[in-house]
Amino acid sequence: MHIEKPAEVTPELVEALGRLIPQLNPALPVPTAEHLRVLLADPAATLLIARDGAEIVGTAMVIVYPTSIRFESRIEDVVVDESARGRGVGEALVNGCIEVARSRGASIVELQTARTREAANRLYERMGFERRDSNPYRITLR
Repeated sequence: MHIEKPAEVTPELVEALGRLIPQLNPALPVPTAEHLRVLLADPAATLLIARDGAEIVGTAMVIVYPTSIRFESRIEDVVVDESARGRGVGEALVNGCIEVARSRGASIVELQTARTREAANRLYERMGFERRDSNPYRITLR
């Protein structure tokens, strides 16, 4: 298994994310090729994929951005195919995201996961992430 940053949008990448993202949350829209092109072109965002041989078995992305006092980063959309769970793929993806954040000068890495995702919560705590006492808010723009 190895982690890589896709250089371009391919049918394989579109298919893989179309298969993986619903495993994270079936209510999320499947990313289109055009959306992935925008994502790969964004200098703040880095998409990573995990391959087991030739097959894409996981994905994650990290966004690095400046705030008024430092550079911070946020890991989003960590998902490992059901067939590859429990083999260190998620940890490798998160470590890859942390390395990207570190290399771009971030001093903080944040992520969020549902309380019900027990394996993910155990992984993040084992990796040294600390649970924060905060109130996430969201507004949907239409």
